[in-house]
Amino acid sequence: MAFTREDFGPGFKWGVVISAFQNEGSHDTHGKGLSIWDAFQDRKGRIKDRTHARIACDFYNRYREDIFLARSLGFTVFRFSLSWPRILPKGTGAVNQAGIDFYHKVIDTCLEAGMEPYVTLYHWDLPAALEHKGGWCHRGTVFAFEEFAHLCARAYGHKVKNWIILNEPFGFTSLGYMLGVHAPGKFGLSYFFPAVHHTALAQAEGGRAVRAEVPDARIGTTYSCSQIIPYTNNERDQLAARRADALFNRLFIEPALGLGYPTDVFPLLKRIGRRYALWRDWEKLPFDFDFIGVQNYFPLVIRYNAFMPYIQASEVKPAQRRVPQTALGWEVSGAGMYSILKQFAAYEGVKEIIVTESGAAFKDALVEGVVDDAGRTAYFQEYLEGVLMAKRAGVPVNGYFAWTLTDNFEWAEGYNARFGLVHVDHDTQARTIKASGQWFRELLNK
Repeated sequence: MAFTREDFGPGFKWGVVISAFQNEGSHDTHGKGLSIWDAFQDRKGRIKDRTHARIACDFYNRYREDIFLARSLGFTVFRFSLSWPRILPKGTGAVNQAGIDFYHKVIDTCLEAGMEPYVTLYHWDLPAALEHKGGWCHRGTVFAFEEFAHLCARAYGHKVKNWIILNEPFGFTSLGYMLGVHAPGKFGLSYFFPAVHHTALAQAEGGRAVRAEVPDARIGTTYSCSQIIPYTNNERDQLAARRADALFNRLFIEPALGLGYPTDVFPLLKRIGRRYALWRDWEKLPFDFDFIGVQNYFPLVIRYNAFMPYIQASEVKPAQRRVPQTALGWEVSGAGMYSILKQFAAYEGVKEIIVTESGAAFKDALVEGVVDDAGRTAYFQEYLEGVLMAKRAGVPVNGYFAWTLTDNFEWAEGYNARFGLVHVDHDTQARTIKASGQWFRELLNK
């Protein structure tokens, strides 16, 4: 399918995304406090290439260059996150005015460049001071996040109308509080379940805080999600796939919609209600979001596995199935994008969907000033075809934000996983637009 920008309609939003910890650097500059990722990256063996994000892409000093670079590629939305410990070094209490001022400069530069700012309140960099009290396992973090949301909305609400409360709650709770491979590195259901519940409360309370401060705001939140495909048609694989779907796709959106946790296919989730929820929590979980951010990178093929605790399911890897995949072993599937958009649009109460992240890591190489990343360009073409097909089928999808602008610190992968439309030499901080970035420039500037 060939397409043009016009095929998506005049109101369709084209954006690019970064996050604070992955891009800013200046980790202890001008009063910034430490986050859980500042601590985690210093633990031996946690980052695969043994790097750190203390400098990252130096966005803290190069924000003007990067914002105008994004605009030159044709994007009109710049999505970025606020570093909670840069604004509230201890997570609550005393405000760091230098942090407040920095994001005013970022927002003002977006507006100067003709870029609509989409501000994410939480993109995984919890203040370390709050983790010392229990982090997302502790109910006090919900109240601290509510305070942070009020503060940010008061500070920037006269300039910013589009707010995203959380980035991928299943991602940071499962990887950080169940599997231990991301910050803060905790492992087991005794951490995961309370983290899930307090995060689900925070997504609603954060929404209410922004609504109270900015009544005309457009408020959303984002979910990592994947089409779940049973490996075979046998009953055990089908049930395993439904359990995986409950975790990967339903766990956070359904409480926000007033549906509670998906205990119908995963009864173990009833432990959340029995052990961690207070009786009034159930009426606090829902929030009427103006839009839902869908963040889709790959589908998952699932089969029954009796040896996997609790979920009794495991992934059949793309390499085993000999399908196209990225450098991280993620399957490339525009059909998966189409399917997950249809699935989320089927919920009553979802008014609008924006693809708030989508992208791919490949083994890019800068050769004589050129990065020919044909695989990434093909990825974006295929996934945008899936978005367009969903839009034509009646899905209210009104935007696509590419992950990411610049090659950045990709969490536990370090700098080896390059997702950027722009290559970054992290020794010199030199930026080089890749072929995929040039492709977007041609698509969006016609």
